[in-house]
Amino acid sequence: MKNLFIAFVLLINTAVFAQKDCEYSVNVTDSLGVYKLTNEYLISEKNFAGKSEYIFCSLVTDNGFPSLNIQLIQKSKDFMSAKCFDKNSKLYLQLQNGKVITMLHLDKESCGTLIRNVDGIDSRLTMGTFMFIKGSIEDLKSSPVNLMRIKFLTSTDDYLVKKEVTSEMNKKVYLPETYFINYLKCIE
Repeated sequence: MKNLFIAFVLLINTAVFAQKDCEYSVNVTDSLGVYKLTNEYLISEKNFAGKSEYIFCSLVTDNGFPSLNIQLIQKSKDFMSAKCFDKNSKLYLQLQNGKVITMLHLDKESCGTLIRNVDGIDSRLTMGTFMFIKGSIEDLKSSPVNLMRIKFLTSTDDYLVKKEVTSEMNKKVYLPETYFINYLKCIE
Protein backbone atom coordinates (compact mmCIF):
# COMPACT_ATOMS: atom_id res chain seq x y z
CA MET A 1 0.00 0.00 0.00
CA LYS A 2 2.87 2.35 0.87
CA ASN A 3 4.56 1.67 -2.49
CA LEU A 4 1.28 2.29 -4.32
CA PHE A 5 0.90 5.66 -2.57
CA ILE A 6 4.48 6.69 -3.46
CA ALA A 7 3.94 5.68 -7.08
CA PHE A 8 0.71 7.69 -7.19
CA VAL A 9 2.41 10.80 -5.76
CA LEU A 10 5.29 10.51 -8.24
CA LEU A 11 2.84 10.11 -11.13
CA ILE A 12 0.87 13.20 -10.10
CA ASN A 13 4.06 15.28 -9.68
CA THR A 14 5.32 14.17 -13.10
CA ALA A 15 2.01 15.07 -14.75
CA VAL A 16 1.81 18.46 -13.05
CA PHE A 17 5.38 19.52 -13.79
CA ALA A 18 5.35 18.14 -17.35
CA GLN A 19 2.61 20.58 -18.36
CA LYS A 20 3.85 23.71 -20.13
CA ASP A 21 2.24 27.05 -19.38
CA CYS A 22 0.40 28.73 -22.21
CA GLU A 23 1.92 32.05 -23.22
CA TYR A 24 0.12 34.13 -25.83
CA SER A 25 1.29 36.98 -28.01
CA VAL A 26 -2.40 37.72 -28.70
CA ASN A 27 -5.36 36.74 -26.50
CA VAL A 28 -8.51 38.67 -27.39
CA THR A 29 -12.12 38.05 -26.44
CA ASP A 30 -14.63 40.57 -27.73
CA SER A 31 -18.03 40.81 -29.44
CA LEU A 32 -16.59 39.15 -32.55
CA GLY A 33 -15.35 36.09 -30.67
CA VAL A 34 -12.12 34.65 -29.31
CA TYR A 35 -8.70 34.88 -30.97
CA LYS A 36 -5.59 33.35 -29.40
CA LEU A 37 -2.06 33.19 -30.83
CA THR A 38 0.73 31.47 -28.91
CA ASN A 39 4.28 32.81 -28.83
CA GLU A 40 6.60 31.70 -31.63
CA TYR A 41 8.56 28.53 -30.92
CA LEU A 42 11.72 27.36 -32.70
CA ILE A 43 11.21 24.06 -34.52
CA SER A 44 14.28 23.96 -36.77
CA GLU A 45 17.55 25.85 -37.07
CA LYS A 46 20.15 25.33 -39.80
CA ASN A 47 23.43 27.26 -39.97
CA PHE A 48 25.87 26.23 -42.66
CA ALA A 49 28.39 28.00 -44.93
CA GLY A 50 27.19 31.51 -44.14
CA LYS A 51 23.51 30.66 -44.62
CA SER A 52 20.96 30.40 -41.84
CA GLU A 53 17.42 29.11 -41.86
CA TYR A 54 14.99 29.14 -38.94
CA ILE A 55 11.45 27.78 -38.67
CA PHE A 56 9.20 29.10 -35.95
CA CYS A 57 5.69 27.83 -35.22
CA SER A 58 2.80 29.34 -33.34
CA LEU A 59 -0.63 27.91 -32.70
CA VAL A 60 -3.78 29.90 -33.45
CA THR A 61 -7.42 29.56 -32.60
CA ASP A 62 -9.91 31.89 -34.25
CA ASN A 63 -13.39 31.31 -32.81
CA GLY A 64 -12.60 27.64 -32.24
CA PHE A 65 -10.90 27.10 -35.63
CA PRO A 66 -7.35 25.82 -34.88
CA SER A 67 -4.43 26.40 -37.25
CA LEU A 68 -0.63 26.51 -37.27
CA ASN A 69 1.40 29.55 -38.32
CA ILE A 70 4.83 28.91 -39.82
CA GLN A 71 7.54 31.58 -40.04
CA LEU A 72 10.48 30.72 -42.26
CA ILE A 73 13.46 33.05 -41.82
CA GLN A 74 16.39 32.78 -44.24
CA LYS A 75 19.62 34.78 -43.93
CA SER A 76 22.58 34.91 -46.29
CA LYS A 77 25.12 37.22 -47.94
CA ASP A 78 24.66 35.20 -51.14
CA PHE A 79 21.64 34.79 -53.39
CA MET A 80 18.63 33.12 -51.76
CA SER A 81 15.89 31.54 -53.79
CA ALA A 82 12.41 32.39 -52.57
CA LYS A 83 10.41 29.63 -50.92
CA CYS A 84 6.79 30.44 -51.65
CA PHE A 85 3.57 29.15 -50.14
CA ASP A 86 0.54 28.79 -52.40
CA LYS A 87 -2.85 27.02 -52.40
CA ASN A 88 -1.15 23.67 -53.13
CA SER A 89 1.40 23.93 -50.30
CA LYS A 90 1.26 21.27 -47.62
CA LEU A 91 2.93 20.56 -44.31
CA TYR A 92 3.63 16.93 -43.41
CA LEU A 93 4.51 15.89 -39.87
CA GLN A 94 5.89 12.39 -39.37
CA LEU A 95 5.25 11.13 -35.86
CA GLN A 96 7.40 8.66 -33.95
CA ASN A 97 4.49 6.20 -33.91
CA GLY A 98 4.69 6.02 -37.73
CA LYS A 99 1.68 8.18 -38.58
CA VAL A 100 1.99 11.08 -41.00
CA ILE A 101 -0.16 14.16 -40.43
CA THR A 102 -0.97 16.32 -43.46
CA MET A 103 -1.88 19.98 -43.04
CA LEU A 104 -3.23 22.16 -45.85
CA HIS A 105 -2.14 25.73 -46.51
CA LEU A 106 -4.73 28.48 -46.62
CA ASP A 107 -5.39 29.74 -50.13
CA LYS A 108 -3.03 32.71 -49.95
CA GLU A 109 0.20 32.99 -51.93
CA SER A 110 3.23 34.28 -50.05
CA CYS A 111 6.86 34.49 -51.16
CA GLY A 112 8.00 36.49 -48.18
CA THR A 113 9.62 39.83 -47.68
CA LEU A 114 13.27 40.46 -48.50
CA ILE A 115 15.17 42.76 -46.16
CA ARG A 116 18.79 43.85 -46.65
CA ASN A 117 20.73 45.16 -43.65
CA VAL A 118 23.69 47.54 -43.69
CA ASP A 119 26.21 44.67 -43.56
CA GLY A 120 24.91 43.28 -46.86
CA ILE A 121 23.16 40.31 -45.28
CA ASP A 122 19.81 39.51 -46.88
CA SER A 123 16.98 38.20 -44.77
CA ARG A 124 13.74 36.76 -46.11
CA LEU A 125 10.68 36.25 -43.90
CA THR A 126 8.00 33.98 -45.30
CA MET A 127 4.81 33.24 -43.38
CA GLY A 128 2.15 30.61 -43.93
CA THR A 129 -0.92 29.32 -42.15
CA PHE A 130 -1.81 25.63 -42.19
CA MET A 131 -5.11 24.04 -41.20
CA PHE A 132 -5.41 20.98 -38.99
CA ILE A 133 -7.37 18.14 -40.58
CA LYS A 134 -10.07 16.50 -38.47
CA GLY A 135 -8.58 13.96 -36.05
CA SER A 136 -4.98 15.14 -36.50
CA ILE A 137 -4.85 17.10 -33.24
CA GLU A 138 -5.43 13.95 -31.17
CA ASP A 139 -2.61 12.18 -33.02
CA LEU A 140 -0.25 15.14 -32.49
CA LYS A 141 -1.02 15.19 -28.76
CA SER A 142 -0.10 11.52 -28.39
CA SER A 143 3.25 11.15 -30.21
CA PRO A 144 6.39 13.28 -30.72
CA VAL A 145 7.24 14.61 -34.19
CA ASN A 146 10.51 13.51 -35.78
CA LEU A 147 10.30 14.92 -39.33
CA MET A 148 8.64 17.91 -40.95
CA ARG A 149 8.26 18.19 -44.73
CA ILE A 150 7.08 21.41 -46.33
CA LYS A 151 5.84 21.45 -49.92
CA PHE A 152 6.50 24.92 -51.27
CA LEU A 153 5.43 26.25 -54.66
CA THR A 154 8.59 25.06 -56.44
CA SER A 155 10.31 22.68 -54.01
CA THR A 156 9.84 20.29 -51.12
CA ASP A 157 12.15 20.54 -48.10
CA ASP A 158 12.63 18.14 -45.20
CA TYR A 159 13.51 19.27 -41.68
CA LEU A 160 14.59 16.91 -38.90
CA VAL A 161 12.75 17.73 -35.70
CA LYS A 162 15.18 17.25 -32.85
CA LYS A 163 14.45 16.34 -29.26
CA GLU A 164 16.32 19.41 -28.01
CA VAL A 165 17.79 22.45 -29.77
CA THR A 166 19.95 25.13 -28.20
CA SER A 167 19.52 28.03 -30.57
CA GLU A 168 22.68 29.68 -31.86
CA MET A 169 20.61 32.81 -32.45
CA ASN A 170 19.28 33.46 -28.92
CA LYS A 171 20.93 30.69 -26.81
CA LYS A 172 17.51 29.44 -25.59
CA VAL A 173 16.77 25.73 -25.28
CA TYR A 174 13.78 24.44 -27.26
CA LEU A 175 12.11 21.01 -27.27
CA PRO A 176 10.62 20.90 -30.79
CA GLU A 177 9.91 17.15 -30.85
CA THR A 178 7.21 17.56 -28.18
CA TYR A 179 5.94 21.01 -29.21
CA PHE A 180 2.45 19.80 -30.12
CA ILE A 181 2.17 17.53 -27.08
CA ASN A 182 3.01 20.45 -24.79
CA TYR A 183 1.17 23.34 -26.46
CA LEU A 184 -1.91 22.12 -28.37
CA LYS A 185 -3.87 22.45 -25.12
CA CYS A 186 -3.35 26.22 -25.43
CA ILE A 187 -5.76 26.50 -28.36
CA GLU A 188 -8.43 24.01 -27.28
